Amino acid sequence: GLALAALVGGACVIGLAAILVRMSDAGPSATGFWRLVFAMPLLALMTRRAAGAIGRPPPMALWAGLFFALDLGFWHYGVKYTSVANATVLTNLTPVVVTAFAWIFLRQTPRALFLVAVAAAVGGAWLMAYAKGGGVVRNQALGDALSVATAFWYALYFLAMAEGRKREAASRLMFWAGVVGAPLLLLAAALLGERLAPATPAGWAAVAGLGLVHVCGQGAIAWAMGRLPTSTASVVVLVQPVVAAILGWILFAEVIGPLQGLGAAITLAGVVLAQWASRRQPG
Repeated sequence: GLALAALVGGACVIGLAAILVRMSDAGPSATGFWRLVFAMPLLALMTRRAAGAIGRPPPMALWAGLFFALDLGFWHYGVKYTSVANATVLTNLTPVVVTAFAWIFLRQTPRALFLVAVAAAVGGAWLMAYAKGGGVVRNQALGDALSVATAFWYALYFLAMAEGRKREAASRLMFWAGVVGAPLLLLAAALLGERLAPATPAGWAAVAGLGLVHVCGQGAIAWAMGRLPTSTASVVVLVQPVVAAILGWILFAEVIGPLQGLGAAITLAGVVLAQWASRRQPG
């Protein structure tokens, strides 16, 4: 119960990330870089308090850092080139990828009810994105490809963190993942000619807030992943677009229409059903 509460709470906190990214005036990859930079001192402090020393980098943390950097970079540019609806739907295919991987490679056969729950959660997220509308489309083929890749990178990040959590504390894994991911994002930002630093105090406050969101949100998710099935965790984090929609309504007066509200309800129902299905034992 505590692990599930931490997972849901972490996913809700991560829902703030989209709002803060919008408020940041740095480039897409540069924003991801500052997110990790501001998070690492807090993660180092948490690791020292929990384990007494930061220690050597766990192998899975290095993989997690690579996959998370790719996730952030591909996602931000996917949104830039394709419609918001397409980017949201395609990146939310992560639970499908994680479930398929666990089924094929880890021999964790999912129950039929769990597959229905995954379909409902992803379908609800699609309905929310469809109802919100598209926005400007610059290069749909490229944007769609980047968004699909994002789902795979985030799925691989999930799997790496789940494997690492079998032996390491969540804060240590996240600290070393940040050590790997931050320079990769900075290099990408420089190569792509992005603005490397926020130009306003509000922009700096936004990226600092992203660091705190990363520690609290992804930290809670990473901690819970040591206690819950990976496939279930990947479905539960789909509450993020629901939270982002609610915050957009409160902060930016983005109206939630009937279809978007229905999509949110279906997504939440799918999340609850997935958790219930994963706890039931086959008869």
